[in-house]
Amino acid sequence: MKQVVRRGLREIIVDSIPDPTVTAHHVVIRTHHSLISAGTETASIHTGNVLNSVAENPSHLKTVWNAMQSAGPERTIDEVRAKFKDYAVLGYAGAGVIADLHPTVTDLQLGQRVAYGGEGTGHGEAIMAGRNLVARVPDNVSTEDAAFATLGSIALHAVRNAEISLGDSVAVIGLGLVGQLVAQLARAQGAHVVAMDLDLARVELAKTLGAHIAMPAGDSALAAVLAATNGRGVDCTIIAAAAKSTAPAKQALAITRERGRVIVVGAVELQFPYHDMFRKELTVRMSRAYGPGSYDADYERGGRDYPYPYVRWTENRNMEEFLRRISIGDVQVQPLISHRFALDDAPAAYSAIMDRSIKSLAVVLEYPARNAATIPAVQRTVDTCAASIARTGQLRVAVVGAGNIARWAHLPAIRKTEHATLHAVVSANGAKGKALASRFGARYATTDYAAALEDKDVDVVLVTSRNQAHARQIVQALEAGKHVFVEKPMAVTAEECRSIIDARDRNNRHVGVAFNRRFAPMYQRLKSALSGRSGPVVLSARMNSPYMSTESWMTDPLAGGAIVGEACHMTDLLSWLVDSQAVRVSAQCLPLGRRDPVGENNIAGSISFADGSVASLVYCAVGHPRGAGERVEVFASGRSAWTEDFKAFGAPSQKTIRKFFPDKGYDPQMTAFIASLKEGGPAFDANAEAGANATLVCLALLASARDGGRPQQIDRESFTFLPV
Repeated sequence: MKQVVRRGLREIIVDSIPDPTVTAHHVVIRTHHSLISAGTETASIHTGNVLNSVAENPSHLKTVWNAMQSAGPERTIDEVRAKFKDYAVLGYAGAGVIADLHPTVTDLQLGQRVAYGGEGTGHGEAIMAGRNLVARVPDNVSTEDAAFATLGSIALHAVRNAEISLGDSVAVIGLGLVGQLVAQLARAQGAHVVAMDLDLARVELAKTLGAHIAMPAGDSALAAVLAATNGRGVDCTIIAAAAKSTAPAKQALAITRERGRVIVVGAVELQFPYHDMFRKELTVRMSRAYGPGSYDADYERGGRDYPYPYVRWTENRNMEEFLRRISIGDVQVQPLISHRFALDDAPAAYSAIMDRSIKSLAVVLEYPARNAATIPAVQRTVDTCAASIARTGQLRVAVVGAGNIARWAHLPAIRKTEHATLHAVVSANGAKGKALASRFGARYATTDYAAALEDKDVDVVLVTSRNQAHARQIVQALEAGKHVFVEKPMAVTAEECRSIIDARDRNNRHVGVAFNRRFAPMYQRLKSALSGRSGPVVLSARMNSPYMSTESWMTDPLAGGAIVGEACHMTDLLSWLVDSQAVRVSAQCLPLGRRDPVGENNIAGSISFADGSVASLVYCAVGHPRGAGERVEVFASGRSAWTEDFKAFGAPSQKTIRKFFPDKGYDPQMTAFIASLKEGGPAFDANAEAGANATLVCLALLASARDGGRPQQIDRESFTFLPV
């Protein structure tokens, strides 16, 4: 399909992107019309000089510096350069017909006309949207008009927040697209509407669309508002402007009556003089997005609706109501459309909306499908770089998942590995997958995992998707006859571990797990410090991950939480250091049942190994971001050593080694795994058994913490752990 993307920081292009593959609680829509938002979308298009932007916002340099300290200069510089070529999806409002729907969506039908919304949906011929961000279009509403449903729900939610009663006087400051819709909806609610903007053409348009009073914003507005309200001021002011100045906020303060209401829906600087606010005792309320459900992943992506009797107006119900208002004539959107462009002319559309001299308001993109008699065929694979054909003796790799770990770690490692070549990138985000495939020289990008598994040229599948998908995707790849390398954790349950090992043995394939610490120079020094020991080891490991916020998908129990998802690095490392498996664990965690912090993400545990070694493990998500990330110490047979953050190593008998940048071992790890697949190659010991061991130990630690610290005995033969 064709999709509009921002390439780099400012270039708008229309490129061929794989069609989406529908997922649970989602539908795929063939777009007929989409609407460009002048505010939100254009804010992400960098129009100025990059150096000037950095000078105005030095935090950009700090971000780069922090990345260098974490990932090293080579990968950081590579990522900075990629910012000038990477794709970003633009747009979140449109309408069309349903072309595909997941079985979990039971109340919609193929071919049904719907409007869609949601960040990341974009301007494309095929759009995947969550069920709760899709609204049926009434028969008498065109898909061009229905494309306004998303912006209309934003305006409608602002009007609801204003709590307008019949006869209230309501001022609307800012008559852009949302402001014009707010003014019409407020009038439909029974308000006496005062519309104002610096642009006289927009003022006249608002008057044409039913505003009772329309005037230029500025110094003269106060006198006009007071004259129209018998000197009292308006009951409510809705700020729909977009401005870097405090002028809209101060104007709202001036024209609103005592104990009135100010609703902020636009992006403006908010500064209210204390004494004026004190004297008037105003209520200021922010209006967020489309309504209840906004930014709730369970609602928007998981399909979980809010109960109608308790949450009357959700995102989805606001979209439906706005479309109903169009159908009965309460809202007019046709007069708001200043320009129409064909999809292929999207760059010109963005130029028009960003050119202030053109004074565009609503810009609509038109799609070929609106005139098609049938729904176009699905195209889930797009060729990107024919030059990526592997040389003789190389293994072709398909990467599943286009997230940060893939782009920062595994894809650069594949590029450096002599006997491997990137063949395909599989990603649910077609634009991101296409960009990474082009950047790293893959043969094609696809949104269809089955296509990569059916590709006879693929030798290895590298799984870097979300944790809860790992086991299923590993087993599917093994059954397709592919070797697998998986980003940790290998699995999030004991049953999944068993299924992976069974599938590996059944298909005589190899499974490697990305426990990169085994290959990091500082940790290899630590292991060397234990060589030749005559007795068991005492180990201490601490891992501080303050980036693990409650909003992160990593805290989701279905993904294993932070312990299974991240601390598995440490449980594997400790076993590797002592060449022994954990047999018994106990743990305590922060209080359970709290949303922030998530108690189970903060754990202190002890581990006993089969050789008599013992370890303490502390994993926390509540530390300071600038605190040390991880530190491991070992003590054995009159010797001791320590390492910290991949950059330092120390031992009493050696000079302390300190590196400015970390080496996390990703490159030698990939080289070792690929070498193990060659005939006669050395075994890769971070295998499926190691992955299962790390997961089982983490699960046992969690079970102990939930049981008040009661020890757990691990039985690897049956993939279980039992309280002692």
